[in-house]
Amino acid sequence: MGAVEEEPRRLQVGQLACPRCRLPQDRVATLEQDWVLLEPGLEVPAHLVPAQHRWITLSDGRVTVYGVCPPDGSQRCRIEHRLACSKQPLPDLWPWLTVLRAENARAAQRRTVPEPPRPPQAWPDAG
Repeated sequence: MGAVEEEPRRLQVGQLACPRCRLPQDRVATLEQDWVLLEPGLEVPAHLVPAQHRWITLSDGRVTVYGVCPPDGSQRCRIEHRLACSKQPLPDLWPWLTVLRAENARAAQRRTVPEPPRPPQAWPDAG
């Protein structure tokens, strides 16, 4: 989770350009001696983000996943750039919600498809 798959182009100290959208992203060290690419300048309330996607900044500048459920109402976290990147597909954050959205899409499509014509009440005399 959050590992760098491609070598992005360096912009400035601590920031890299996303290879897909070319917007800057922060490259931050994790507790696991790895790197994660976070959305720069964005901290959101932790309760709005699924537990496995909450990154909190520690006192030494590294980040770690904040999986406490439910989070403290005042806790803020950072998110990976890939969640905000317009050129990447959004991961399946809530599988049940994805299923519900797909079912709602099918239901909406069924409502917009015109009904087949009904047969006439009386068949014409053919003869």
